[in-house]
Amino acid sequence: MRLFVDLSNEEKRKLFYKEPESFNKHTSKEVLSYALGATLYMPATRPNIHQDLVTKKHAGLTSIVICLEDSIGDNEVERAEQLLQNELQKLYCDISKGYVSLDDLPLIFIRIRNNEQLLRLRDCLQEEWGLLTGIVIPKFSPDFGKRILEQVSQLNKQGHSLYVMPILETKNIIFKETRMNELILIKSILDDYYDLVLNVRMGATDFCGLYGIRRNTDTTVYDIAVINDCIADILNIFLRSDKAYVVSGPVWEHFASKERMLKPQLRRTPFRERYGEEGVNFRSELINSQMDGFIKEILMDITNGITGKTIIHPTHIKPVQALNTINYEEYLDAKSIIDQAAGEKGVLKSAFSNKMNEIKPHYYWAQRILLKSRIYGVLHEEFTYIDLLQSEIHTGHSQSVEGSYTNN
Repeated sequence: MRLFVDLSNEEKRKLFYKEPESFNKHTSKEVLSYALGATLYMPATRPNIHQDLVTKKHAGLTSIVICLEDSIGDNEVERAEQLLQNELQKLYCDISKGYVSLDDLPLIFIRIRNNEQLLRLRDCLQEEWGLLTGIVIPKFSPDFGKRILEQVSQLNKQGHSLYVMPILETKNIIFKETRMNELILIKSILDDYYDLVLNVRMGATDFCGLYGIRRNTDTTVYDIAVINDCIADILNIFLRSDKAYVVSGPVWEHFASKERMLKPQLRRTPFRERYGEEGVNFRSELINSQMDGFIKEILMDITNGITGKTIIHPTHIKPVQALNTINYEEYLDAKSIIDQAAGEKGVLKSAFSNKMNEIKPHYYWAQRILLKSRIYGVLHEEFTYIDLLQSEIHTGHSQSVEGSYTNN
């Protein structure tokens, strides 16, 4: 698996100074934790999951979560579990027959409801466990989460190779009076299972629901004061350099809308400077498809140290991955900081002679940039994420929602 496989070899050579590296579920956790990119959620009741994966229906998709939790009605849990088992069995059969390689498939995770469901899956899945990269733990709390972590640890002792991804989305996390104690306790528990935890995720939709809030296509999650405040505290706890986790961005829940209430979020200048009038027209396409608010939120994610994002529609794959690419200037800065960290120097002028690179304060940042560069690649100096977006994105109206978080 590799990002931007939808680009031709010629396009990749043209755009990338350093092309994205390939990876699979057995890649080291340090690198794999950055590799999820745009993680597509879909309900286990959705038909033809295995067929879509085998035929690579969604170009560029590198990770999926098959959901047995909120996207499944309480009365269809048993059916959903059976459908999941059937789809995984068909996928395993196709791999056994050589129709597809495991390395060609996206990383596959299952989002479970509770410990009892995980025990049922443990008993009904056999070879299919080898297809999975891990288990997603929704509404992670200290007691519930610790039980799941122990179950996954036991599965690994039986010969499996699974990670976990906790989702932080409970009342005790969003409520101010309980938040810090809850986050510190969760961090302590996750630290005990550090090698199991691939990624920490946030459930902004659940948080918003507790306050009767739902953002529209013109509003990023960072514009909602109570959510922004909570995200800041989550990052404060989980991005600390002494024992850091990769934190993923919350879901953007919109495909497109007919009307907009606020002015566009994308500045005109970068598009005009890059492509002239054609760039201005392309910006208009993004705005008309309601992608501009989404792009603004991704940029805010990255600014705040977040990598990757939960998505519910395949048209969201390319924006998440394009915006997470590393530009040439920051790559040179990061490499220079790491290369000069032997103690001979404390500060360096950047390669572009436009900033100070102070080795100790910027070292952790540089490590993260170089890890991300292995997965997302490094663009040539003259290119930006706009060039990657230009290759695919048009309007959400023209694309089917099939393969998304709906049951189409």
